Amino acid sequence: MPGDRTSLPPVRLPSDAELARDALAAPLLARAVRLARWAGPGTRVGAGGELVDEQLPAAAEVLGLGEPGDDLEEGDGEAYASEAWRVAVDTGLVAVEDPDDSGEEASEAGEATGSVTAGAQLGLITSGAPQDILPLWLEALDVVFADATAPILDDLAAVIGDDGEIDFEALDWDPEAEAEFLEGVLGNLYLLTVADGGATEGPVPLPVLAASMIVPDDMGEPTDDILEQVSEAMMRLDDQFQLLEPIGLVTYTPVDEALMVEDAEGAESALPVDEDDVSRYGMVRLTPLGLYGIRSRMLEAGVDAPAVGDLADKDARALLDGVAHFPELSARAETEQWLARRAPVDAARDLLAAARGTDPGAPLRRLHCQQALSLVGAEAEPAVREVLDSPELGGLARVWLAELGAGEVPAPPESMIFWLAIDTIAAQLSAEGEPDELQELVEGLVGQHSGFFDAAWRVDHPATADVLEAMGRLHRDRGVSKEARKAAFRARSRV
Repeated sequence: MPGDRTSLPPVRLPSDAELARDALAAPLLARAVRLARWAGPGTRVGAGGELVDEQLPAAAEVLGLGEPGDDLEEGDGEAYASEAWRVAVDTGLVAVEDPDDSGEEASEAGEATGSVTAGAQLGLITSGAPQDILPLWLEALDVVFADATAPILDDLAAVIGDDGEIDFEALDWDPEAEAEFLEGVLGNLYLLTVADGGATEGPVPLPVLAASMIVPDDMGEPTDDILEQVSEAMMRLDDQFQLLEPIGLVTYTPVDEALMVEDAEGAESALPVDEDDVSRYGMVRLTPLGLYGIRSRMLEAGVDAPAVGDLADKDARALLDGVAHFPELSARAETEQWLARRAPVDAARDLLAAARGTDPGAPLRRLHCQQALSLVGAEAEPAVREVLDSPELGGLARVWLAELGAGEVPAPPESMIFWLAIDTIAAQLSAEGEPDELQELVEGLVGQHSGFFDAAWRVDHPATADVLEAMGRLHRDRGVSKEARKAAFRARSRV
């Protein structure tokens, strides 16, 4: 997981009820539930709780996977049944009593068998609340994640000795490294999904994900060795995402097998391959349930992974500080949820009180306060008029009232105009750095006010000097830039 980030963009999740419905509809969990309801005292299991081979055909039949078909090869049904049974056991949907504890004798085949009963978790499927279902699904995800990071069966077959035991040293398998790599891939997929306000709807090409983990950020043209590592990672991820899809974590389009076909001379297949058709190289997208699942794993790992709605029950200061660096759509959604729980006038007063201050974060709080007040609408007017005489909020109040179209808005004194200009630029610098839009704002302010810098350096605002220095960097007129730098020097000297 990307633990080096102090905070990730907020994710917008469906309600717990919607997520729980998605969890119960996930094919693998649904199969596990069906097997748990089918199982009983006569179900035969091995010493590890797994279904014995003789039980697998019946289990596959229960799941409707008993006969091969267009999408089901010989033996697939039993493999799916075995996988679903393991999820049922590991999540507590069924309870398997150890044969040593139950007193069961060995089967005719010489296998120890335990007794099977309904697990404590099975009742939650029909009577549990969403808050009960989702932890159950997370446990199932843990089971599948462990399977996805386990050694490939072909690799295991190559290192099984004559005694039937696996030579783990020869396997060269590092479970921690495997888990860390897949966690990193899923973390990057999460970031790509929640970036820009969570607006990413399309799937992500598998080569992009693989490269994000292997290609160094400062590398120009990847070397052949790096490209080979990316290719190997893609093939491993192709297998892993096919395992993760049935639990509802992702929707996945596998790598086109034709791309891996080689002719007799070892060259690539002669089939037409359009390199621009990236979908043939695998495409993956986190589902809403997948976003919930990866965020849960991140939170458990100590990563700050906020979700829209986290601030709804916090005070106004926490809201304004919290949305300070949210993408615009997420900030609006978070504010709307916060306002929905409060009376409009009370909310407006709380927001204005929280917007006061001379600390570095205050300008950005005032900017988001003004945006929040626009969501309150005309009902906020009484609270806004109460701060017209405030040196910190008076300018904001006048702008808001003018945008509302309210009457009897007093003209601001010149000192308030310049204070608001400095405060606005300080907020924009904190929010966005120095984009083109800020450059236009700076040039517009200077153009509208003759002698701007003669007045601006006297403004009693903590950020005056820093703002004037930034204006010097941003303005494209060299003469104006020089004036701004001189004004910044005078502002620092005055302090």
